[in-house]
Amino acid sequence: MVFRAGVMAKLSHSYLLIAFFCCFPGTLSHAAGAPADGANWPTFHGNPHLTGSNPEETTVNARNVSRLRLKWQGLMRKVVDFSSPAVVNGVLYIGSTDGRLYAFKANGCGASECNPLWTGQGQTGGNITSSPAVAGGLVYVGSSTGELLVFSATGCGSPHCAPVWTGMLAGGVIDSSPVVAGGIVFVGGFDGLLYAFDATGCGNATCAPLWTGATQRRITSSPAVANGVVYVGSNDGNLYAFAAAGCGSPACAPLWKGHTGGLIAASPAVAGGVVYIGSFDDNLYAFPAAGCGAPSCSPIWKGITGAFIESSPAVAYGLVYVGGDDDLLHVFKAAGCGQPVCNPVWEGIATGTQAAVISSPAVANGVVYYGENNGSVLAFYAKGCGKTVCSPLFTGLTTAEQIVSSSPVLVNGTLYVGSGNQLDVVHRGRIYVFQ
Repeated sequence: MVFRAGVMAKLSHSYLLIAFFCCFPGTLSHAAGAPADGANWPTFHGNPHLTGSNPEETTVNARNVSRLRLKWQGLMRKVVDFSSPAVVNGVLYIGSTDGRLYAFKANGCGASECNPLWTGQGQTGGNITSSPAVAGGLVYVGSSTGELLVFSATGCGSPHCAPVWTGMLAGGVIDSSPVVAGGIVFVGGFDGLLYAFDATGCGNATCAPLWTGATQRRITSSPAVANGVVYVGSNDGNLYAFAAAGCGSPACAPLWKGHTGGLIAASPAVAGGVVYIGSFDDNLYAFPAAGCGAPSCSPIWKGITGAFIESSPAVAYGLVYVGGDDDLLHVFKAAGCGQPVCNPVWEGIATGTQAAVISSPAVANGVVYYGENNGSVLAFYAKGCGKTVCSPLFTGLTTAEQIVSSSPVLVNGTLYVGSGNQLDVVHRGRIYVFQ
């Protein structure tokens, strides 16, 4: 993939999914039961705005996050590469490079190693680096074959399921994750198009999009939707804003676009009337979500990281969190600093070996989590430590791969994050759950 040219020396294509499960005195009943009535994480970065924040988490916090310990492992045939989990009604969904969508019980199977409840695969194979989205009883995920695969969220009564319908793209879906809003499912294509499909399908096995919106290069960014507008980044270095309802034509022009100084592989986050997105020019950009009344808009401010950004920003507590290739978590004030160019208010750094952060942060109950390519998932106090550089509250290690490209999810007292498992020749993808 073109956008990874600068990081391939650090990356491999073998990844692993880790999940951290938290159970403390007084929460044993919560641990034992499936969290069907708890909070859900239905899409990449948690919601259509892609803010990466879970305000419903109450179990894991800054005081007890260090207590996480291994509980069980889920087994997959091949690696998890950038695909991040969705957790809905007690089921965890994740994609793999074997072209399968995997569905596991979110609380495991009562044993130390668990097989999936079921897997789903399209007719043409390929691989899945897209993250699944769950809505209306369906699971949507993109494939490198140029298909939006749509499965029943409850499976099909068999260990292996076929899609209930498939949306066709002219180019493959590489890393762009679908999002569902207003009855429409949006996903970016490797052909530079944003695709909009009817979320219920078209009554046939194969469906054409309702409309498409063109950019000038590949889209690996995942779309975010807020206030009737869908936002997506492009490898051409622009953030694009389209009317989510379309334009009454099969091909739609953007409402406006915002230019950055480098390729955009990250996804936008929309909060407080601002769209945040990182660029390969080492900056985090903040654009007005409503645009500027012109076809091309300038940023309100930009934040300097000193490293290219493939990580997608999270927004919570009046702060914006984003990872960089300089091995740091960079944290800015969401309102900026009153100047066109801003510096981080604090930065998070791993203890020991340092490596690039291409995983996207998630925030829940006062803690921010992210994966780092040193074989770890890290947790920091979300509001900082009172210093400009902070150390982690918790570090969880992967055992068979250093790369952690999948983004963490903290839901119902459980933290899930993707990594690699290339040293295991049998199960090259796993879910690790820590209690």
